[in-house]
Amino acid sequence: MKNRSHTSTAEVEIPEGGANGVIIAQGGRFAGWSLYVKDGVPKYVHNWFDAAFYYVAGDEKLPCGMVNIRYYFNFEGQPPGEGGMGRLYVNDKQMAEGKIERTVPFIFSADETMDVGSDLALPVTDDYPEGAGNQFSAKLDWVRIDLEQDPVSHLDPEELEYHRVMARQ
Repeated sequence: MKNRSHTSTAEVEIPEGGANGVIIAQGGRFAGWSLYVKDGVPKYVHNWFDAAFYYVAGDEKLPCGMVNIRYYFNFEGQPPGEGGMGRLYVNDKQMAEGKIERTVPFIFSADETMDVGSDLALPVTDDYPEGAGNQFSAKLDWVRIDLEQDPVSHLDPEELEYHRVMARQ
């Protein structure tokens, strides 16, 4: 996901009374990103080495029922670590847009993982608590990440695509 455009999409079922918690997070306190819901409102954050936090947040609570939440990041540059535009969609309607000035270019963390439904170790942001308190409180049907081609993938032989994709996970 680093240094390339990508989309994170989740299908959730929001109950009466709303939802809170982490849908998906990668990394942690000292670098990473998270797609989550706070007070019923969808949000995304990119944590640049605990020095800068770039948020893209909706301004409306999620509706009840089945909801599709999608965050799209359009990477704008070279060299590694450049920024881009982030866009947050709910049921295919754009809710928010924001500039991510800088991105983590290489490694989020040596000991943090990618988590679905919660942020298991140190939280990516202070917007939600550490531990079980950040578990997603609604039904999470699925999460999918789609990666766009990077500027050099076309130079590799087609038979190496699998290795390239696995190396970037």
